[in-house]
Amino acid sequence: MHIKKVITAGTPIDQARGVVIMLHGRGATAEDILTLSDHLHVDRCTLLAPQATNYTWYPYSFMAPVSQNEPWLTSALDNLTEIVREVNQAGIKDEKIIFAGFSQGACLTLEYITRHARRWGGAVAFTGGLIGEKIYYENYQGDFAGTPVFIGTSDPDPHVPVSRVEESARVIKGMNAHITTKIYPALGHTIASDEIKQANQLVFDQLA
Repeated sequence: MHIKKVITAGTPIDQARGVVIMLHGRGATAEDILTLSDHLHVDRCTLLAPQATNYTWYPYSFMAPVSQNEPWLTSALDNLTEIVREVNQAGIKDEKIIFAGFSQGACLTLEYITRHARRWGGAVAFTGGLIGEKIYYENYQGDFAGTPVFIGTSDPDPHVPVSRVEESARVIKGMNAHITTKIYPALGHTIASDEIKQANQLVFDQLA
């Protein structure tokens, strides 16, 4: 890949059955999120993990006014568009691309796919929601055409209110995604083994 600050792992793209774009959380690294792939059913997939500048995709909470997170948010979204373009140019269609992220990376995952709704391979958001102090419905267009989406989160979570997760899920479902949301009591800001199981069954295993 020619995008700057993208770590590539897994199967070479010219031999891959699909591509997984993995987005790390605030303060983390591309290497960190790639370790999650050890638990995911991503055999024969190319793994792409972009690295955010200064370890954050945008500086403030995902529920801060969008203007406060600009121009970083737009830059992050544009970077994903460029990654998808290069993946397509390498011969991988959209329906063979899966997005997966944790926390801030999960928010960015959901924001990107919902701004560019079409038949993706799938999406997994480990604790995330659509970005903004409110839901900007006018930003979201397209048809997911049955794209499998899984969102898992804790109730409560210190960074992502369950109400925003549920509202985001309604938006995505309304755009014809096959979405599953699972809320775990007092899980904390982490990824549970059951979330991994759900992500594999509902999203990654569907790539075949």
